[in-house]
Amino acid sequence: MKGKTLLAMVMMVAFVAVSTYAYGWANPDLLMNPDDVEKVAAKPDWVILDCRGKEAYEKGHIPGAIVLDCRKDLRDGTERVLKPAALEKILGNAGISNDKHVVVYGDAKQIVHASVGFWILEYIGHDKTHFFDGGLTEWKAAGKPVTTEPRTLPPATFKAHVVPSRYAPTEEILKIAKGETKSVQVIDARTEKEYNGKESRSLRGGHIPNTNINVSHELTYDKRTGKLLPEKFLEKFYGNLDKSKRTIGLCQTGSRSTLTYLQLRLMGFKDPANYDDSWIVYGNSIYPPYPVENEQWINLEGLVKMSADIKKLKKEIEDLRKELKLPPKEAH
Repeated sequence: MKGKTLLAMVMMVAFVAVSTYAYGWANPDLLMNPDDVEKVAAKPDWVILDCRGKEAYEKGHIPGAIVLDCRKDLRDGTERVLKPAALEKILGNAGISNDKHVVVYGDAKQIVHASVGFWILEYIGHDKTHFFDGGLTEWKAAGKPVTTEPRTLPPATFKAHVVPSRYAPTEEILKIAKGETKSVQVIDARTEKEYNGKESRSLRGGHIPNTNINVSHELTYDKRTGKLLPEKFLEKFYGNLDKSKRTIGLCQTGSRSTLTYLQLRLMGFKDPANYDDSWIVYGNSIYPPYPVENEQWINLEGLVKMSADIKKLKKEIEDLRKELKLPPKEAH
């Protein structure tokens, strides 16, 4: 009986060991926890980069961290990634050089700011980029200190070594949509309503033909903690995809899909990419229109009528204020 019990225990330990290995990240070094960040924060060859922007940074940040708004400072006004030369200047002025490890972080509400920073750094070939899982939210939960003391680094030299495969251009997406390219997998990281054309932030709603799956980025992390779901849960979303094939994430502005890119990297996909133009470019194309499934056009005539109704209502309110001898409402 004891022999059977011992055998059962050995088998259980073996099962747990195999399960842990099977569900572990393929590239765990990309991810860091509070203790990891604390250990490297004071090292001269490491930079802790707060990607949330100056306003959030000034309210409290990790001691020793510098700040950039990775979602805005590293992209142009249309949220397209800046040219490599511009990125070199911005990163260099921030004190980031090629020989330094960079830990990007946000928080539970601004996780995408950090994933945008992660993707852009990887796109320009910085192979020493790490993502702080949970960011400032997890840092505080672990009882680590927070400061409002700003930090700047002396200017450095950063040289981009662009990895073109990590960027998916619209030309490539069009070939997939038209069925000319069949070996590439596409993940739409928008909400289900956006994907089905029931909600649109462009002239046209719907999704790109031949998209493999729709996995909203909101389903892939814990909104309370800002931590990514463990790999075994992400496998439920991405498990039917072939990790050896090129796999592209997209969303509305190429922001949410950078979180998809990070997850693909962690899970060991061999050729992940982000469609930077995403739906803001694809869905606004009308000359010529790009192929769309579940296509829904914004009712421009309805919007014009709504605008006219609002103007009429505002005039009626002002006339009523005059009739009641109330002072004009101040403009804000």
